[in-house]
Amino acid sequence: MTGRPPGTAATGWLARLLNLVPYLHARPGMRVADAAADLGVSEQQLRDDLELLWVCGLPGYGPGDLIDMAFDGDRVTITYDAGIDRPLRLTPDEALALVVALRMLAETPGVADRGAIDRALDKIETAAGEPAPVAVRLPVGADRQPDRLSQLRDAVAQQRALEITYYSATRDRTTDRVVDPMRMVMVGGHSYLEAWCRRARQVRRFRVDRIDALVVRDEPAALPPQARPAPIVNGIFQPSQELPLVTLRVGRGARWIAEYYPCERVDESRDGWLVSLRVTDLAWARRLVLGLGPEVEVLAPPALVEAVRRHAAAALEAYATPTGLAAPPSVGD
Repeated sequence: MTGRPPGTAATGWLARLLNLVPYLHARPGMRVADAAADLGVSEQQLRDDLELLWVCGLPGYGPGDLIDMAFDGDRVTITYDAGIDRPLRLTPDEALALVVALRMLAETPGVADRGAIDRALDKIETAAGEPAPVAVRLPVGADRQPDRLSQLRDAVAQQRALEITYYSATRDRTTDRVVDPMRMVMVGGHSYLEAWCRRARQVRRFRVDRIDALVVRDEPAALPPQARPAPIVNGIFQPSQELPLVTLRVGRGARWIAEYYPCERVDESRDGWLVSLRVTDLAWARRLVLGLGPEVEVLAPPALVEAVRRHAAAALEAYATPTGLAAPPSVGD
């Protein structure tokens, strides 16, 4: 059995499998070749699908639970359909769960086909007898700035340049930028504007709840030829060889670093694990290390070792000073 054919979307394949049972159940003794032609697949693929259906059925998955069929030469007949020939009937709780999920999807920034979601909601609520008395809003940054999200969506749709005031958590500072919007994306429960940043001269992703101010410019977006949407594989941060490599010795209380951040190397052969990871900014790495205290020791690069030493010394000096006003080194140290 080959299963899903290469290059075929899983959703389309699943839809065909679900439709195959009622289709054949209504046509007992149908020739496999004719069914394959009707469904637009090869005869071999249809036989593979039928073999897969043979191990599908109702919970329990024992005799009398699985879909069954009979072959007579090149003809097939469904002898037990496991109820797939009947229309789906939702309980009130199931209908409510679907309504909640669809309304959450409708509130998600970047969803393209909102019309399909609205139509599905109408059908479910009509079938359930009355609209479900529930209001859904995303609990993350999106619901705190609905107007901003609307402005960003409009700017993407109309391809208008934007002036934004943005707080960068990695550098712990706020900057003013002019950006040319490309698209809205949702990653890890947060909404991002992906845009060409004229200041950095690169494609950047800006988390919506960290955009402190926004002005739509009276000029079209000017995307250069090299501006391309960046792939989203394992989250927003995509480490590259050009970024600084930080090597840490971490204790038991900081081993979560190896799971929370993408690491190039994790050596677990000793009590103090050795962890190497790429970072966009050494100042961010310094704040991370200082926040973990004795659980982390910096081994490389030397610039980070020195920055951590100097800031730790300044903190100790502040405790020793009666006023506690010893000036720490600058952020870039």
